[in-house]
Amino acid sequence: MKMRLLGAEAACGTTVGAASTFLDSDYVRIFNNTATVQVVTVANAADVTLGSIKVSAYGTELLKKAPTDQIFAAAATVFGTPVHVN
Repeated sequence: MKMRLLGAEAACGTTVGAASTFLDSDYVRIFNNTATVQVVTVANAADVTLGSIKVSAYGTELLKKAPTDQIFAAAATVFGTPVHVN
């Protein structure tokens, strides 16, 4: 899969109050930089949870979201990068 980077990789916030829209991107590449499974959550602009996934140890996922949706994780060892999927 080809991706264009839209911004710098950043640690995910660990609460909905610290969640990020990752530059209002439609896609976010998620990387779990730890040896344990971590939960990643997507919430809307009103801080309502839309869904959660578990990301495997040292795993990556590509999440599609609305531009105003926010992402946060169970640990600051989970990173997100705003991307455009070609």
